[in-house]
Formats: sequence, structure tokens, C-alpha cells
Amino acid sequence: MIDPIVRPTKLAELVEYQSGSVVSRVLAKNEGGVLTVFAFAEGEGLSEHSTPHDATVLVLEGSVRISIAAEEHTVGAGEILRLPPDIPHALHGDGAFKLLLTILKKSRPSS
Repeated sequence: MIDPIVRPTKLAELVEYQSGSVVSRVLAKNEGGVLTVFAFAEGEGLSEHSTPHDATVLVLEGSVRISIAAEEHTVGAGEILRLPPDIPHALHGDGAFKLLLTILKKSRPSS
């Protein structure tokens, strides 16, 4: 099977909603980071957590409330939001939504 993202592809079509679930598909992964597409069913989200890496969320469908520390943002389709490293964040969906998560790992110093 040919990797679907080696030609023009609609990201939102790479994952389908599943009732009561969060569905994910890793598109690319290497030592520099990970690209993952997610489909969150209505009412699904992610509880507060943090990561040591820079991350961005690009909403593909629907909208999601994202809290970073104590500040909440509503991010809609076509909008992007940066999640700074080591800062707690959470995602709360009222309706179903899809997003692309990009995680950029810090480069290691060469020895």
C-alpha cells in the first residue's frame, strides 16, 4: 500500500470519527518529532498534561477549547495554536473535531 501523504491528501479524511472514542493516525515520526491526525468524537478531549516538546495543534474540522495553564482558547477549523513545552494544557470538545498535532523535539547537542 502506498503512503497516502506522498500525494495531495485531505488530512481530515485520514481518520474517521468513532462514537465515544479518540482515533489517531501517525503520519510521520522520526527523532525530530511526530505528525499525528486525530478524530475526537463528540464530548471527547484530553485531560491536563504537559510535554517537554514544542507542539502545535491545527484544527481540521469542528472546534475545540484548549486551555494552556489558566488561559482558555477556542480554536476552530483552519486555525493553529502553539502548545509551549512544559506548560500544562488540556483539550475539551463539545462537538466532534479533528486536528493535526505536530510535536517538535528539541535537537540534541552534537558531541
